[in-house]
Amino acid sequence: MRFRTPAVLSFPWILLGVATLSACGDRGSPSQVESPGQPASASTRVLEAGAVVLQDKPPIDALNVYLDGFHFYNGRPREQMEAHHFCSVLNADVIQCVIYDGSRKDAKLMGVEYVISAALFAGLPPSEKPLWHSHVHEVKSGQLVAPGIPAAAEVQLMKQLVGTYGKTWHTWHTDREKSLPLGMPQLMMGFTADGQVDAALVEQRDQRLQIRSAKKREERDGIAAPPIDPGADAWQRGQVIQLPDGGGMSHGASGAGH
Repeated sequence: MRFRTPAVLSFPWILLGVATLSACGDRGSPSQVESPGQPASASTRVLEAGAVVLQDKPPIDALNVYLDGFHFYNGRPREQMEAHHFCSVLNADVIQCVIYDGSRKDAKLMGVEYVISAALFAGLPPSEKPLWHSHVHEVKSGQLVAPGIPAAAEVQLMKQLVGTYGKTWHTWHTDREKSLPLGMPQLMMGFTADGQVDAALVEQRDQRLQIRSAKKREERDGIAAPPIDPGADAWQRGQVIQLPDGGGMSHGASGAGH
């Protein structure tokens, strides 16, 4: 599917994005680690303030949509974490997101996710497709949320995302208490069935945002679940692609489980 452009993806999309970035307030999630280093000096603060006033930052300004979900390391489905996506819509078929370990100012940039339509995914070579994961279960289960926007608008947004595919790399593993971006980038996946995600992880997120994933599931019951391209979610078939990271799995390793 392409990302259609109904009202929620045109003018109100901008308002929707602003709302998602500002509505969390005190319910924002702190970073998982504190990095070493000296506090910012007064001169650094002045430079930062000057940059805010004098410099245009179009790519950053375009990150106007906030999505909260969960990832796991490809090949290691029990190693899970919450992921805060700040995204921009490039066109009708491509969204790009930067991923943080929190939603407050001290959040660490964990990685990136590229989201493409089903039409683009269908045209990928077979060797590329195993790097991507589907979003059907994330949407239908209520795991993926857009905090701070009205339920009706969120449902419309999820209708656009349910048939998409994501390719995600994490470069800073704060879930492993890494205070610096050490080690190899790791390919991440999304959940595809009930019982895979840590229920406590979801409950912690839900309590902080004052939402209920179960209610989100009910609200999205009417969203049609499109067929999933068999090339995606390859970990379910034991085909795992991962960079070795000193204890992780390497390309072609198996052992993925539900």
